[in-house]
Amino acid sequence: MQQQLGQGDRFQAVQRIDAGGMGEVWEADDTLLGRRVAIKVLAEELAGDPVAVRRFRREARATAMLDHPNVVRVFDFVDGEAPFLVVELLEGQTLAERLRGGALPPLEAARIAAQVADGLDAAHRIGIIHRDIKPGNVMLTAGGGVKVMDFGIAAAWEAHSTTGQQLLATAAYAPPERIAGGRASPAGDLYSLGVVLYEMLT
Repeated sequence: MQQQLGQGDRFQAVQRIDAGGMGEVWEADDTLLGRRVAIKVLAEELAGDPVAVRRFRREARATAMLDHPNVVRVFDFVDGEAPFLVVELLEGQTLAERLRGGALPPLEAARIAAQVADGLDAAHRIGIIHRDIKPGNVMLTAGGGVKVMDFGIAAAWEAHSTTGQQLLATAAYAPPERIAGGRASPAGDLYSLGVVLYEMLT
């Protein structure tokens, strides 16, 4: 039996894809438009923080305006008790999953890094900072494409951290200034991408 997401019966969950500290990801049917989508539901801790939800909503709107082949497409944002993003459902594997098999050939690593950089450049040009570039947020699609995922989720965590909670960061990829409590910046995203490239090669 399918689980309903949000109010009404438009989005019907099919199966959970992933879960973590920021929330859950579900594969779902959009019954109105007749397509399969991915639903990113905010963690309960974030969903109960109006500041974090406000930041999440703002970043979702900005990302929805970002039309780039190397950035996952945002279809909708649904407010409610558990706010969630509706994004394109991608087939393939994350870069983290790919790296379980070891280092990549240099040309493949360079191709992936260049496409992530292109997506980040498009985001930075309209004032969006990702804040959490890491292999788990890079999707390698079945068709050979590269997509940066989860814009806005880290921003919600950053807003939540201003309430006195611990700042969430993936320490292995975070730039030093973020670990020290500094502000996010486009340069920080590029630092994180450099760490990812190093990991792909080694």
